Amino acid sequence: MEALSSAKPHRLIRFTITFAHLAHLHPEFSYMTRKIIPLSAIIGGSLIATSSLADFQRGYVSMMGSSTVVPFVKAAANRTKGKPPLIQASGTGGGIKLFCEGTGAESPDIAIASRAMKTKERDECQRNGVGKVLELKIGYDAVILAQSRKGDAWTLTDKEARLAFAKWLAARNGQMELNSNRNWDDVKRSLPGTPIELLGPPNTSATHDAFVDLISDLECKGPPWVPAGAREPTADMLRKCRSVREDGVYKEGRENDETHVARVADATSPKLGVFGYKMMVDNASKLRAIPINGVEPTYENISSNAYLGTRPLYLYVKSNNIGRTPGLREFLGEITSESAWGDKGYLKTAGLITMPASERAAYAAKLKDEGVSSAISSPSTSSAKSTAKKPASSTKSKKK
Repeated sequence: MEALSSAKPHRLIRFTITFAHLAHLHPEFSYMTRKIIPLSAIIGGSLIATSSLADFQRGYVSMMGSSTVVPFVKAAANRTKGKPPLIQASGTGGGIKLFCEGTGAESPDIAIASRAMKTKERDECQRNGVGKVLELKIGYDAVILAQSRKGDAWTLTDKEARLAFAKWLAARNGQMELNSNRNWDDVKRSLPGTPIELLGPPNTSATHDAFVDLISDLECKGPPWVPAGAREPTADMLRKCRSVREDGVYKEGRENDETHVARVADATSPKLGVFGYKMMVDNASKLRAIPINGVEPTYENISSNAYLGTRPLYLYVKSNNIGRTPGLREFLGEITSESAWGDKGYLKTAGLITMPASERAAYAAKLKDEGVSSAISSPSTSSAKSTAKKPASSTKSKKK
């Protein structure tokens, strides 16, 4: 909601309020269903926000972004002393957008992301006075093409996957043309002559971006996408190269959509789905991962970056907030402890693919420069902590 000016000078602020916010103010809201709702739905009117309110700092940590990363930050938050943080699943792009809007209490301390922050997003952060943004990689995930276990096992190359799902293809004459492949055997002769179908996340999702990388990253670096004499494609050619079919072949759902799992697993004709690593592990009895370029998306292949669909997971932190948001320093110390993100840590048990020890040490050193020391605890000690502590608040918006 946009605040309007009054007789006194006021700062314009967009407010988002949730039941999870209210839970921090009144215990009766603690167990209510948490949904993002407009402030006007509560007060039925307008609100004038003064500069003093804009400068108010929350008494708890606020995080927002990728639903892929939410389970990992929640696990760490539940082991961190102090007031439970507010964790909202809005999709990577949505979380970064609000993160970069400013430094007020309505903007999160941490953007949780399943892709790297883009240059234009960093520029937006700086334009809005966010200050230093700390990039903290916490581990890896992967985007995986999956089929039903009921059918014969498939293998695909990244080029074959592109022939099935890209909107624009490179033609033999060196130009580009709309994808006219309709059946699986148009893509690979050994596949059945049934219609191509793919179920995946919306284009607002970082999982969607990772899928596009899988089928387009290498392709877009050569002709016809890169003009003769140029080193990289124009913005328009890159957009075309990275576009996914819009003719009904690709059907959008939510990110990590359970209904897509059921539709792929129970399909009477071959359907493929796009899922994250944890979703695949959780549904291994129903789904079979399709190797890309002969490499299976195993834990080892993803951790070593041998699998083409590997993607890093990040926390983007407002450096200036580390010393002023209660609990932020402690949370960062917890999630970067060996008992959390280490090879035997509880985040691995939760589905995170851990980084090599050398990478973890490099990011821990970066945090140390910010005055954050990793929590000292063993996996057994950490997991033995009381589970009676009130869990971190979590909400979801419509975008995943």
